[in-house]
Amino acid sequence: MTLNPDDFDLTEPELYRNGFPHHVFSTLREKAPVWRHPETAGFKDTQDKGFWVLSRYEDIRDANRNSDLFLSAEGAGLGFEGLGFMLTDMDGQPHLRERKLISSGFTPRMTKRLEDKAREWAVSIIEEALEKETVEFVQDVAYQLPMHMIADVLGIPIEDRAWLFAILNDMLLCVDPQHPVPESQRDSLAAEIFGYGQKIAGQKRAQPTDDVLSRLVTVEDELGRLSDLELDAFFMLLTVAGSETTRNAISGGLQTLLALPEQMDALRNEPSLMKSATEEIIRWTSPVAYFKRIVAEDTEIGGVPLLKGERISLWYPSGNRDQEHFDDPFRFDIRRTRNEHMSFGGGGPHFCLGAHLARREITILFEELLKRTSHIEQVGESGYSVLGIGNPILVSLGKLPVRLKAA
Repeated sequence: MTLNPDDFDLTEPELYRNGFPHHVFSTLREKAPVWRHPETAGFKDTQDKGFWVLSRYEDIRDANRNSDLFLSAEGAGLGFEGLGFMLTDMDGQPHLRERKLISSGFTPRMTKRLEDKAREWAVSIIEEALEKETVEFVQDVAYQLPMHMIADVLGIPIEDRAWLFAILNDMLLCVDPQHPVPESQRDSLAAEIFGYGQKIAGQKRAQPTDDVLSRLVTVEDELGRLSDLELDAFFMLLTVAGSETTRNAISGGLQTLLALPEQMDALRNEPSLMKSATEEIIRWTSPVAYFKRIVAEDTEIGGVPLLKGERISLWYPSGNRDQEHFDDPFRFDIRRTRNEHMSFGGGGPHFCLGAHLARREITILFEELLKRTSHIEQVGESGYSVLGIGNPILVSLGKLPVRLKAA
């Protein structure tokens, strides 16, 4: 069957019901690597504006790194116009300044403490899952570790965590018609999260504790402290990006290992493979689907002219399957050595601040899971949640029922 790029509609939610449509991306890389998306019904979810699609690794990488020519100020998603208060909505010196201030909160001592906490949480989460024996892995295991780690970074009390992240989950998934919470509640859910973030920030100013948020509400440079709006935006960005993306990598990683038992057995028998396995899990799952950029001046990519003000979208799952960059890219291989994937943004000034912590969470979770189990079996159908084209995450594994047998 010959596929025609002009028949594709990346704004159609059901295209992602079974995960990323890699057959579409493969066709685009071959036939239209810089492709003007046709106007479709889904454009109502992209601010009714057109956009270009970049699908090849080199084009995506180069656009990521050229932040003067491809701007981030209108936000990372096709359905959201940035307000300039979130790291993903900034360019130039304002972006560098906020990134530097936020990075200052992750001191070596804090980073070490967070890694120790990750191990403690992983052990506790897995032990609780083993007591149940049969669990819904996405919510009961994969989501629990990044949720607690982000909450530790922000200093969120343990008693508030389940409530807060349930609201966050509903806010993200309510656009999916299969989710029980309707989309009409999205704005009120977002307001609850912002309101809680403001309350926590106020408490940290009054009584700082040993967490990153306490440092951020007081840290300053020659231009002063982070504003309340910048702190609100950081709180939302960290709770969403830090929890959802790592959850997607962990749950998608297990799903893949269950489908390839020889790879699972190799990891059990050779724990030293965990480092390369973590990178392969991240490449394979590509937890963020795309980022949007705005063309700053007339230019071209791959011989295709782009005009000032036009929008481009950088599709990371496609770049991570590009046969021109990866050997046998559709083979999951925990021993893969040349693995410069672009799941954390492909380099450049917007490279993910949480990349190191995300890697450690994935590595630690699988180390403890494989150490403490002798067998893991999927016991029901998996299922995906579709967040829609307006959200750069776009799709996530929402259901993976498994039975665990203790070692």
